[in-house]
Amino acid sequence: MSSDAIHSIDSDNSTSDVEDHDIERRIEDRVRYRQVHNNSSASTIKLVRPSSTHSTNNATTAHTMDEFQRLKQQRAQLRHHNGKLFDGSNSPQNISTYGFLLGIICGGGIVFAMMCEPKWEIPQFGLFLAALALFHFLEYLATALFNPDTLTLDSYLINHSPHYHAAHAAALLEFVIEYYFLSSWKSFGLVNYFGLILVIIGQSSRTIAMFSARHNFSHHIADSKDEDHVLVTHGIYSIIRHPSYFGFFWWAIGIQFLLLNPICLALFVYWLHRFFDERIAYEEYTLLRFFGDEWTNYKAKTPTWMPLIP
Repeated sequence: MSSDAIHSIDSDNSTSDVEDHDIERRIEDRVRYRQVHNNSSASTIKLVRPSSTHSTNNATTAHTMDEFQRLKQQRAQLRHHNGKLFDGSNSPQNISTYGFLLGIICGGGIVFAMMCEPKWEIPQFGLFLAALALFHFLEYLATALFNPDTLTLDSYLINHSPHYHAAHAAALLEFVIEYYFLSSWKSFGLVNYFGLILVIIGQSSRTIAMFSARHNFSHHIADSKDEDHVLVTHGIYSIIRHPSYFGFFWWAIGIQFLLLNPICLALFVYWLHRFFDERIAYEEYTLLRFFGDEWTNYKAKTPTWMPLIP
């Protein structure tokens, strides 16, 4: 191994040690601040607390050390994936690249819809691309604003599941095949406008729901109740139960009307109903355990506004 390579490795290790030392110093400062903040009568900053608060001090220190280990692990992962794109890691370069590409797709879709040549007459394809990109961007944005501790690359929901990818692939395949063989069926008209209205209503409902629930919103069903977990019943939640599910249901149905996909429309209605019927049943079971009569009273007076899901 050359001396330059050895020097490079030593330099990287030194940089890592400096970064870890910097994290330790900031963590220690945070510990001191929390201890003094919780003991307003203290005149000086101390790491040793009175025996009456010894358990609280231990809990605070343990939480801080867990945070320290998490930060070190994240830094190690970032160094390991440095310079790599599309490897699935929660790295700044992947996050920024995903956001950039979604912006390009959304803007390109809008431009395509506005400047579509008369011989093509399929502005709905551009609107579909714009709606899809905007949906994924807003999912990430809401998580970043209200649940930054859980923010990852998966917050874009792009890698939601193989079934999700298969559904959109089927919709695009049907659109292309029908446009190739029956292009007159894809002429933009009233049905497309109806689909576009459903897409707008669905996206608006989901986004408003996430911004209303704030930190109480999650992409995963909680099996245990956090201390700050409350039952959200104000705003859009006062008129729609599960407004985020309502939003995605009608957004996805609207996409099929927008693309004039009769086969996928029937399949989407079936699978979306099956999915949300099962998911809502399980989530409402957990909400009943968390909130008891408060949830029962809320459920009795607030519908889902989704077909066959009362």
